[in-house]
Amino acid sequence: MLLAVLSSNIGCDQISKNIVRQKIDYNEQVSLVNDYLTLTKVENEGAFLTVGHSLPPPLKIFLLTILPLVILELALIYLLIKKSLSNLTSLGICFVVGGGLGNIYDRLIYGSVTDFLHINFVIFQTGIFNMADVSIIAGTFAIACDTYFNRTKSELKHWSKIKDA
Repeated sequence: MLLAVLSSNIGCDQISKNIVRQKIDYNEQVSLVNDYLTLTKVENEGAFLTVGHSLPPPLKIFLLTILPLVILELALIYLLIKKSLSNLTSLGICFVVGGGLGNIYDRLIYGSVTDFLHINFVIFQTGIFNMADVSIIAGTFAIACDTYFNRTKSELKHWSKIKDA
């Protein structure tokens, strides 16, 4: 099941990027929802919001490709070894790893990551991002929520024991 979730994340990311690469010109804006959601193809040579795009090539390769690959590998090993993880945390890790691998694949094959989604929330706007980024954020949110709610349950049990004593 974990392999299916991981593969789906990578597949959706790569399919969406391939469609954008074939159908949208650089910096072309395609309005999807009244200019609140637009498609705009850009190539990001850095990480999140182009951070690191001006690093020297050897450092960029290490920080944006090798180090993330090692971290994602460790996350997968943790997922496979740690049998007591909740389903939500396991799902979150798969989303983070799948999104990370999708962006690393782009970096290795194309030299940059294709970003294309932009949301205008009227009072603020997002940077331009892709489905791998959505996957990473969703996975991180799932892990954080699961951690918070499990911690809250544990604290409630602890206080309940103290109260009953």
